[in-house]
This record gives sequence, C-alpha cells and structure tokens, in this order.
Amino acid sequence: MMKLEKRPQPSKVFAYLTPLLAVVATMIAGGLLFAALGKGRLKRYARFSGNSLFGEHAFYYRPQLLVKGGPLILIAIGLSLGFRAGIWNIGAEGQYILGAIFGAGVGLAFYPLEAWYVFPLMIIGGAFGGWLWAMIPALLKVKFGTNEILVSLMLVYVAEQLLASMSLGLLKNPEGHGFPGSRNLKDYPAAFNDDIITGTGMHWGVLSAFIAVIFAYILLNRHMLGFSIRLTGEAPRAARFAGVKPNRLILFCLGMSGLLAGLAGMFEVSGPSGQISIDFNTGYGFTAIIVAFLGRLHPVGILLAGLLMALTYIGGEIAQGTLGLPAAAIQLFQGMLLFFLLAVDLLTNYRIRWISREVAS
Repeated sequence: MMKLEKRPQPSKVFAYLTPLLAVVATMIAGGLLFAALGKGRLKRYARFSGNSLFGEHAFYYRPQLLVKGGPLILIAIGLSLGFRAGIWNIGAEGQYILGAIFGAGVGLAFYPLEAWYVFPLMIIGGAFGGWLWAMIPALLKVKFGTNEILVSLMLVYVAEQLLASMSLGLLKNPEGHGFPGSRNLKDYPAAFNDDIITGTGMHWGVLSAFIAVIFAYILLNRHMLGFSIRLTGEAPRAARFAGVKPNRLILFCLGMSGLLAGLAGMFEVSGPSGQISIDFNTGYGFTAIIVAFLGRLHPVGILLAGLLMALTYIGGEIAQGTLGLPAAAIQLFQGMLLFFLLAVDLLTNYRIRWISREVAS
C-alpha cells in the first residue's frame, strides 16, 4: 500500500528534476494521445517538435522560436515576482490585451505621421495600459482585502469585451470596408515592430524579454527589494518582523507583472499580429503561468521554459499541417504539461512509502 509521507525538508533534487520529469511524462502521454487519435505512430509524433528545429524548413521555424517565446518570457518574468511573494496574478491575459489596445491606440492616434518618437510612445502606452489594468486588483486588495486571483481573472473577460468593442468601434479601420479590426501597423513603418536583425526574429519584444530576465535576476539576488519578495514568500511572519510593508509589495509586484504583460501585448500587436482584432489574444497570459512554474520561478529557468513552450506552439502548427490535428490538441498538450508539473512537484515536499497491509490496518 502506498503512503505519502511529508519530508522534514523539501527535496532539492526533486525541486530541480520536477520540470524535466514533467516534460518526459507529457511527451509519453502525448505520444499515447497521438496514437489514440489515429494520426500516426511514434515516428510521426517525433515530428511534432523535431521538425521545427532540424527539419527541412527549420530555417523558417527557428526564428519563430524567439517570436513565440518572447511574449511568454516577458509575461512569466512579471508573474514570477508576485508568485515568489505569494501574490497570485492570474489575469495577465487581460493586462496583455490592455497593453495591446493602449499601444496600438497611441500609434494610430499619430497615423500617418512618420516620426521617430511614435514607436517609443507606443511602448510607454502599452506598458501603462498593462500597469493600469493590474492596479485594479492591486488597489482593491490593499484597500478592501479582496482576492487578487478572482479579481484579476474576472478582469480578463472585461478586457476581452473591451477588445471586441475597440475592434468594432474606436480603433476600427475606416478604410476596412466594414470588416472589424484596426489598421494594419505593418503598413505604418513608424509604428511597426520590425526585426532588429532581418530574418532572425529578434524584434524589440524579444530583446525586452532578455533584458527582463537580467533585470529580474539582479533584482531577486542583488537587491533589498528582491530579498523582501523572497522573504515574504518563504516566511511571511519573518518578513513582517523584518519591516517589509506588504501593501507596497502588492502594488509593486502586481504593477510590474501588469507592466511587462502590457509590453508583451504592445510588441505583439505592433509586430507579429499587426493589428487589433477580435481574436487578437491567443492565451499567452495563461500559458505564461505554466512557463513561470515550469521555470521554477527563476529568471533563467523561465527563459528556458519559455523557449520550450514556444516549441510546443511551433510543433503544434506543424502537426496541424502535416497530421491534421485540431488546434485544441496544442492546448491539451500544454494542459498536460501543467498537470504533470504539479503532480510531480508533490514529491518535492512528500516522499512515497510502501507499507504492508497488516501495518496499515
């Protein structure tokens, strides 16, 4: 008979092995799923991710790794700051949408002016939009003690309705012949987030993601504020005795996560997406939660996890084209990854003991 026994101290071995074990378990379960769907056997399943890096068209897919991974890393870095302090922002998707709306709104307000300052102003607008949306659950929690999980999550649905309203109203392309959606920013050079180095996929959003990783690493390991964040998450009572102000920490962590999510939305709408549309949001805000935990809330781990998750997006697109799998299969694959991550993470704090039935009775 199996029994879970609490460890005296969390296992450092399982703390580091958990992401790897979760990936392996997901690959096995995914292979079984593919076989059950009748879309091919293990050989075909290997194409799911392998073709994106080593296949015939890898020259196209490799840059996409940065394009898809950039927003995930940027959002996950912001979320990880709050998660490490025990502040749970689940509404990054809404902050991502508001960043896109504000960023695109600023750019379209200057249309068709060709000036160097348009794009920097869009960056400020996108960051402000995400920060503003995150301040709603932050202020409600500080003033009234509301649950930031529920408030931030509900605001996602408000943001989606706002996105639809903007696509059909204020930001609608006047020359779009009645179709919903804004002007395409790819046709407006002053507002377009083009590749910094042509053909590499390295646009300003990807560069910002790398900067955010360095910033978070220095903050958490070399700054007093980062120490306060870690101490609050690991020992809340000790943090209070050490003089940490919880309300200030809530405002900072939620504000930073909203700001970075807003930036991700702005870089996406001005680059790969190109326009505000009803279906602009693709779930990056929710997927970034998986990335944050898969990376163990560590900046470098999040960088690697973001690239891995980007691989699932790219592999999924290949699988849709070659195997005819539905798009929902990708989300199922990501969901399995989170499930196995949480399941295996149990072994960090608990160990399995096998006891005989006689002893158990």
